[in-house]
Amino acid sequence: MKILVINAWSSSLKYQLFAMEKNSVLAKWNVENVWEKWSSIRNHKEALQVALDQLSAAGYGLSTIDWIGHRVVHGGEYFKDPVVIDDEVIAKIEACSDLAPLHNPANVQAIRACKELLPDVAQIAVFDTAFYQTMTPEHYLYALPLKYYETHKIRRYGFHGTSHQFVYNRLMERWNDWTMEKNKVITCHVGNGVSVTAIKEGKAIETSMGMTPLEWAMMGTRSGNIDPAIITYLMTHEAMTVDQINDLLNKQSWLLWVSWISNDMREILPAMAQGDARCKLAFAMYINSLVKYIWAYAALLWWVDAIVLTAWVMEHRAVIRTALLEKLSWMWIAIDEQANQDEITSVTRISTLDSKVAVVVIPTNEELMIAEQTLKLVQS
Repeated sequence: MKILVINAWSSSLKYQLFAMEKNSVLAKWNVENVWEKWSSIRNHKEALQVALDQLSAAGYGLSTIDWIGHRVVHGGEYFKDPVVIDDEVIAKIEACSDLAPLHNPANVQAIRACKELLPDVAQIAVFDTAFYQTMTPEHYLYALPLKYYETHKIRRYGFHGTSHQFVYNRLMERWNDWTMEKNKVITCHVGNGVSVTAIKEGKAIETSMGMTPLEWAMMGTRSGNIDPAIITYLMTHEAMTVDQINDLLNKQSWLLWVSWISNDMREILPAMAQGDARCKLAFAMYINSLVKYIWAYAALLWWVDAIVLTAWVMEHRAVIRTALLEKLSWMWIAIDEQANQDEITSVTRISTLDSKVAVVVIPTNEELMIAEQTLKLVQS
């Protein structure tokens, strides 16, 4: 069975075509900064047509595609599992657009484009937020009047769910390699966006991102947690508008504007090594942000059996893992220096076998997770 996975953002579209018999990638493509003045691709439909032309040229015509799996960022409280897409599902995805304005409209555009260009191929929606629908009210509600939840569904939803679920599943596949308990796990997705999730017996108990991806941990350009009064203070004393505040918190904060160099660790680390004080400060804040939430979730779970590190930063930079784990040494974690190499491309335990907590780096693959969930729904 061949499943085409589509991941559409506001100004980008990427796909992977999987042969599910071997979980192998037959073809993939990624186009960013599209439908700008200089781009020949003006919308998601045209981007998809280019993708289909590429697949046909590679020998994978429309008749070879059995199913399409879409990454949909926000499913609100509507969706706890992947679903076959119909008009009602599209309407509900659109209803969540206010909660994910940069993502859900693009997801819908890609779905509609597929309906036009591949009308005979059924589509499945896989939601970033679905993994967190196991959270209970004491974990997902904010300390606001309940009427705002009842009227506007203001609550914690969580994001990167497909990534957290993927690495948790891969951890369970390998667990027999290590003789430890396996019911309490903290997963850390650390890329340009950062999220941490507490998992107990396979269910998400709490996660760091909230109603939007802005909450909690320090990220590439997002502020993470701040005192809410700062917003009204800036609006009063800097005459900032709502749009300016939104831009500040989402695009002009933390790593980028603390370092004054970049939101990319590939640029911050060399500058830090050369003595750049602002980059050192940004790095220290970044590590402290992660440590605080791992500690918090360890307390929430009443200890932890394993910590999983994933996404680009954790898969490619040993110095960051080392700095993080040194601050977690109170959990009786010792680093296996031989295993803790810069480039980790497979499931790798980087804590010693006598450590009380297993620390494992697992490269994420959200597209494969979407394909696997699509296949599971199709076969159910």
